[in-house]
Amino acid sequence: MGADTRRSTARVRRRGVLATFAKQVMTMGAGVEVRIAHASRRRQKNPGGFTLLDLTFAIACAAVLVGIAVPSYMRYVARARTAAAVADIGKIHLAVDSYRISNNDAPPPDLASIGMAAMLDPWGRPYVYLSFNGLKGKGAMRKDKNLVPINTEYDLYSVGPDGASVPPLTAKPSRDDIVMANDGGFIGPASDY
Repeated sequence: MGADTRRSTARVRRRGVLATFAKQVMTMGAGVEVRIAHASRRRQKNPGGFTLLDLTFAIACAAVLVGIAVPSYMRYVARARTAAAVADIGKIHLAVDSYRISNNDAPPPDLASIGMAAMLDPWGRPYVYLSFNGLKGKGAMRKDKNLVPINTEYDLYSVGPDGASVPPLTAKPSRDDIVMANDGGFIGPASDY
């Protein structure tokens, strides 16, 4: 055999090996494609469905978000109601002062005299007004921790979210009341006074 014949035989063998290798790769590729096509046909039988695990995970995420959001929202609502009560008491205080200017410095006997009797606090209860004119003793007056009255002419307050109140601000039922103290110098929660 000559050199040329050996070269051409080697080329044929290489081509044969490459051709065989290419056929094997194509066969393997075809098998993979067949498997992929078969799997996608299975998925198409249940298109868009959720597994029980997917639903459980979604519900758990929603529960965590609700657990975080609800307490924050409740604190926001409580602050908003307190701010509304403070604003209302300030408005009533200005109406009382206007009445006093018009009536020789005498406070009104009740909120109806100044047209504020129908005004309700954010919790749906009427505001409490107590004029000290004609009042005997200090029993009904709102008092601080030293049991000293917090106003000199009248008390004005909301009984707060719990709806209960007693004259001393330090008593538990009065801690959530929204009060006017220092003759209008302070308006806010009794617990902050």
